[in-house]
Amino acid sequence: MNPYLVLAIAMLLPGCGQVVNRQPVRGLIFVFFMLLLGAFTLKTAGAEVSIVGKLAGGIFVYSLSILDAYQNARVRFATWQHGKSLKR
Repeated sequence: MNPYLVLAIAMLLPGCGQVVNRQPVRGLIFVFFMLLLGAFTLKTAGAEVSIVGKLAGGIFVYSLSILDAYQNARVRFATWQHGKSLKR
């Protein structure tokens, strides 16, 4: 699958980029840690902190999951293209 399509899927649906890359357990782990760290920072942040600051842990893991999905898709796509060119 095209890495840019995987990137778009990963941005829209957290954890689904890994599912598209055929790594569903990895996607589930990312979603679990997004919820866990988001809830932790929500509980520990002060009242004067913005909503982005309160959910900073979950947002951080979300951004890592996007990068991970794109990187894995890019490697898989390059490997597939290389294998296709060797068969000719």
